[in-house]
Amino acid sequence: MGQDQTKQQIEKGLRLYQSNQTDKALHVWTKVLEKTSDPGGKFRVLGCLITAHSEMGKYKDMLKYALEQIDTAREMEDPDYLTEGYLNLARSNEKLCEFQKTVSYCKTCLNMQGTTVSLQLNGQVCLSMGNAYLGLSVFQKALESYEKALRYAHNNDDKMLECRVCCSLGNIYVQLKDYEKALFFPCKAAELVNDYGKGWSLKYRAMSQYHMSVAYRKLDRLADAMECCEESMKIALQHGDRPLQALCLLNFADIHRYRHAVDKAFPRYDSALAIMTEIGNRLGQTQVYLGVAKCQLLKKELDKALESLQRAQELADGMGNKLCTLKVHCLSEGVYQSRKQQEEVREQVVKFLQCVEELELYCGICGESIGDRDQKLQALPCSHIYHLKCLQTNGTKGCPKCFKSSMKPGFV
Repeated sequence: MGQDQTKQQIEKGLRLYQSNQTDKALHVWTKVLEKTSDPGGKFRVLGCLITAHSEMGKYKDMLKYALEQIDTAREMEDPDYLTEGYLNLARSNEKLCEFQKTVSYCKTCLNMQGTTVSLQLNGQVCLSMGNAYLGLSVFQKALESYEKALRYAHNNDDKMLECRVCCSLGNIYVQLKDYEKALFFPCKAAELVNDYGKGWSLKYRAMSQYHMSVAYRKLDRLADAMECCEESMKIALQHGDRPLQALCLLNFADIHRYRHAVDKAFPRYDSALAIMTEIGNRLGQTQVYLGVAKCQLLKKELDKALESLQRAQELADGMGNKLCTLKVHCLSEGVYQSRKQQEEVREQVVKFLQCVEELELYCGICGESIGDRDQKLQALPCSHIYHLKCLQTNGTKGCPKCFKSSMKPGFV
């Protein structure tokens, strides 16, 4: 199969894919992969297969095609293709919650000396790197990466990238418990979809609605949370987007838990867990076990709650997600308190404080922790995070943490 025929068949597959005939599209693209003699065409068809398998949640297949794409790029000795290949390898590892590998591949992308074509991918590279740092609970570096991704989006007038970064910023502020910002950013993403997204995939609308739903839930606006989550789930079901279906099921379960409707929450947690286990979303699985543990605590099933927390901790430790580990210690402490097991309580408190220290989850001005309740936060240009009220009352120019670290210790 030559260059022209390869191109025609790739386009045919894209038309089928865009009209939701995914199986037929995959069949066309797989045939192209088998028969084409054009390396550029082979690279492009692998890109199509990577995107499709990502949206279906088949992340191991996505990784397999990404590795094949890199081999093809190496044969062609083209730095632009190689950069794109490493970006897809980074994304595959991000989806499989291999966050350290993701950071490493993203750094490889940013260090490559390609042309302006590969430079335009840098925004997507920074977004993937930010998501990986967030997966590792390294909040300052995650924010730095998101800020860089936003700058690339603005410089290239890339509204789709801006939309995706806004959703990720919503996610980071959910974790830091500034719920106003957690709602502001996905609302901004939804505006971008409304203003510019006529020709975009519906997944952008679904993604912004999902992140809005999570923020609404955290703000206790449960009817709004349910409405947005239903809208997101509807699109996810239409498009066979298994990863998003799982996230919506998890959020539905959490909404029912907030309403103390535990019996409605459990089956949704089970369904979310089944999909997340199948696709390899370990971060999602951890969040399911934390939600299940909270439901079991509401039912006073303390032994079951400790079992769920143990599973959550194993997953969190395997990924290196310190925030989930911190939540496990916090909830475990509550269980042991109610059982009057003081030695275990002390052990959990020590581990909790170690996590807080490692995460640097405290305000550099007042010294109080960040992320233990809903508070307005402000990230400075250096990406250090403070309570907004502390910055307003402190009146300092510049960042106190950066100022402190720049002061060299004197010799006595």
